[in-house]
Amino acid sequence: MSKMIMQFLRDDSAATAIEYGLIAAGIAVAIIAVVISIGSNLDTTFQEVSDNLGASP
Repeated sequence: MSKMIMQFLRDDSAATAIEYGLIAAGIAVAIIAVVISIGSNLDTTFQEVSDNLGASP
C-alpha cells in the first residue's frame, strides 16, 4: 500500500496537464485581446470608408 502512495505522490502528470491548461488559457486571452483590438480598428476604418463613399456626389 505504501508503494502505491509513494508512486502516486511522485506522479506529476496532473501538474503538467494543469500547466498546459494555464498556457492555453493565457494564449486564448491574448488572442481575444488582439481580435477585439483589430476588430475595433477595422470598424473605424470601414466606417470612414463608408462615410467618404456616402459624401461623394
